[in-house]
Amino acid sequence: MSKSLVSGLLMMGLCVVAVISAGCRGDRGASSDKPRVALIMKSLANEFFKTMEEGARAHQKANADKYDLIVNGMKNEQDLAEQIGLVNQMIAQRVDAIVIAPANSKALVPVCKTARDAGIVVVNIDNKFDAGVLTKRKIKIPFVGPDNRQGARLAGEYLATKLSAGDEVGIIKGKLDAFNGVQRKLGFEDAMKAAGMKIVSSQHGDWEQDPATKVAAGMIVQNPGLKALLCANDSMAMGAVVALGSVDKQGKVLVIGYDNISAIQKLIKEGKVLCTVDQHADRIAITGIQCALEIIETKTVPDDKQTPVDLIKLDDLK
Repeated sequence: MSKSLVSGLLMMGLCVVAVISAGCRGDRGASSDKPRVALIMKSLANEFFKTMEEGARAHQKANADKYDLIVNGMKNEQDLAEQIGLVNQMIAQRVDAIVIAPANSKALVPVCKTARDAGIVVVNIDNKFDAGVLTKRKIKIPFVGPDNRQGARLAGEYLATKLSAGDEVGIIKGKLDAFNGVQRKLGFEDAMKAAGMKIVSSQHGDWEQDPATKVAAGMIVQNPGLKALLCANDSMAMGAVVALGSVDKQGKVLVIGYDNISAIQKLIKEGKVLCTVDQHADRIAITGIQCALEIIETKTVPDDKQTPVDLIKLDDLK
């Protein structure tokens, strides 16, 4: 074998070792002394999660000496496979922590357990993991987020001041198996039952505008006496507004949302939406990241951390 060939093979071997070593380090490069935190959200088409991302990036910029941040989001709220794939990517990159707003309270638990088993800190934000599935998997993952039932109840109680006992209302829910959607539905029901309203329909709008437009249109046709639509997020509230406009019922059927995105604020000012709920997406992300860094430093899992919710109505936007 020639010396040049031997030299070439040695060089190739060194390159392979270098690639393998870089992969095992998660390709951290110069920032290997700082923990890497991955924020995995739901659909970035939803302004709520854009606000969450902006809050996280601002916090990291202010704490650039303490940690590095990787931000990921789904293209479609319903694409569970994509979000599971994002978690697997972060496991492969050997990040130090994953802060996740799961699209499904049950389906994302197994892959997050895989992350935990790989030594990665996992913090659950926004949409709480199902307690039964966590118990079955014998895993504890701290939750950071608001009391969704309380927030929905605040909006429902304000709506009730504009209605009369016995009025008919409809609820447009989030996705099936989403803990936050279930809790918001319960909060709406708490307020409506306490005020003596009649809930004539409760259907899933899948968190998105177009499906909610179709659901709202059906409710309006089937219940001509409908006085209000209680929507579990602002995207679906926007869908309800579209449906009402198509049948010339804007102003005749009140609409409430949840999330306080800028588009809904505009509709509140125009009188097309009565109110919404601000659950402070930026604070949820920041508190989740802080929780992850705390776990990395102390090696202990803290209790759940509750973040605030606030009712937002016209007077609050002036």
